Formats: sequence, structure tokens, C-alpha cells
Amino acid sequence: MKFIDEAIITVQSGDGGAGCVSFRREKFIPRGGPDGGDGGKGGDVIFKTTSRKRTLYDFRFQKHFKAKNGKNGQGSSRTGGNGSELIIEVPAGTVISQSETGEILKDFVETDDTFIVAAGGRGGQGNQRFKTSTNRAPKFAQPGEPGQTLKLKLELKLLADVGIIGFPNAGKSTLISVISSARPKIDNYPFTTLSPNLGVVNTGWGEPFAVADIPGLIEGAHQGAGLGIRFLRHIERTRILIHLVDAAAIDVNDPMKAYRAINREIGLYSRELSKRPQVVVLNKLDLPEAQTAAEAFKAAAGDIDVLLISAVTGKGTRALKSRLAEILNRSPEE
Repeated sequence: MKFIDEAIITVQSGDGGAGCVSFRREKFIPRGGPDGGDGGKGGDVIFKTTSRKRTLYDFRFQKHFKAKNGKNGQGSSRTGGNGSELIIEVPAGTVISQSETGEILKDFVETDDTFIVAAGGRGGQGNQRFKTSTNRAPKFAQPGEPGQTLKLKLELKLLADVGIIGFPNAGKSTLISVISSARPKIDNYPFTTLSPNLGVVNTGWGEPFAVADIPGLIEGAHQGAGLGIRFLRHIERTRILIHLVDAAAIDVNDPMKAYRAINREIGLYSRELSKRPQVVVLNKLDLPEAQTAAEAFKAAAGDIDVLLISAVTGKGTRALKSRLAEILNRSPEE
């Protein structure tokens, strides 16, 4: 299934039912008083997070949502029924905002959280409510209040403890398939995987943790180049980052070039994100040309701790999982 991370939809809560104009009509009571009932309340539009949803894929096919209207009031003081509420399910990590103003209405983090985004219209009062000492037979009632119509933008930010970042073809998809339950499509794409992948890592000790393979960034990503803003958005919720570098592609004359370029894009996008803990990992150490380049990188990195792995053979991945678990256990959750 293709990963869909944003959608524009329109929601409309139900209109309130109209109040009723009615008078008692009983034998031997020629001038019965007013007995028009109130209209029912319109249905609310409610968003709810659920573990059954992991993407915003369904919103490609349905973009308009409307709750039921309240029923009109009736004679004999009968109140109209309330309109059914409409519950729209979204995955945790969804941010709901006003499409036109950008105002954030709700940022969902927890599963089973609910939020009334559009309240249903109030039902109108029946004519029995307007009886007074001077007007014993009111011939009018209130109409129901209209519901609210909102155009909303839904954005999904992946919820993961660890985000894997790096240039295209650094081996992110292979790595996440080796250390987690994720099974992404793996190939030598000329540009970048377009869909983030999410997997769970079981280390055998401590709590499992979620890891996200963030599609490859390119220079200019903070300005939207290569869908960069959409990709960078997914990193915001991660607690730590794996900065994956293709060791076979390192320029020995400037071994830190790719590393600096990615961090520059992250810093330009968010200063807060640039302070996130990083585990620097050199990948593809199974290739002969990567050995010399890796040594050049480590020499240039100075005090930066660097792990060497081969995602293809699995070498070094166990040590990487241990390092991640150690950092997560000592770093506070955001």
C-alpha cells in the first residue's frame, strides 16, 4: 500500500432540527395550548485515533464527510431525535489544521484519543417554549442552527523512536529490513524511495522500539527539493537519529562532505531537530573500496563516535541495536 502522509478534506456537522408549531387538539378542550416540541441537535464530527489505521490512504477516495441532521420537533411536546455523530478514524501522529489559515486544531499522539472538530447545530425551540401571559398561543418556533463546515488539512507524522536518515542509496531500506520487522521493497533506485517504512526492533532485552526509514534527503530538502519538507516532517517525532553514510561513496579528499550536507539540511529546517542525538553509521563495509574510505572518515570525524556495519551481511548490526537501546533507555521521551 502506498504511504499517504497528507490530505485535504471537508467536514460538515449536522444541522439542528426545527422546533415545531403545534397546539393541543383534544376533545372537550377547544383551545388547547401550544405543545410544539424542540428540534434535535445535529450530529458532531469527531476524529478518533486508532491502531487500525497507519496511513491517510483512504482519504484519497473520500474527501467529504457529513454528520446527520437533527430531527424536527413534533406535536404533543415530542423532541426531535439528535443527529448521529460522525466518527472519522485516523492514525496516531495525525495533525489536523485549518486548510486555509494553517491553524493547528489538534495534534494526535496517543491511540484512542478523540476530538470534536465540528459541533452539530443546536435544535430550535418549539412554540410551547414561547408561551407567555400575554401570548398564550404563539404561532412561531425557532429553526435549527446550521452545522459547521470546515476545510481541513490532515498531515501524518510518523511516530518512531529512531529515524534513519542519509542520502539516497545509503542502504536505509536494507538496514531497516535487517534490524526490524519492516519488509520494504529494496532496489538501487536512481533517486529515492518515496514511502517511509516503519518497523519494530526487538533486541532481546528491554522494551522493543520503533524505527523509521526516512526517504533519502537531497541538498535543498529544507526548501522542499525532492519532497524534502514532507520527508523532514517525519523525523520531527523521533527521539534519536541513525545518520547512515554510504562508505563506498565517500570522497577520501573530503570524507565528511555527505555527512555535513545532511546535517546542514536538518539544521536549516529545524534548529531543535539538529540537536537530536545521532548515531553515525558507515554502511557497505562488505565492499573493498569502503575500507579505506571508512578510515578516512573516522580520522576526519575526530571525537564523533562512528559505527561500521554491512547491512547486507549483517556485520555490526547487533552492536548498532545495542547502542540504540542504550541511548533510548537513558534519553527521556518527548
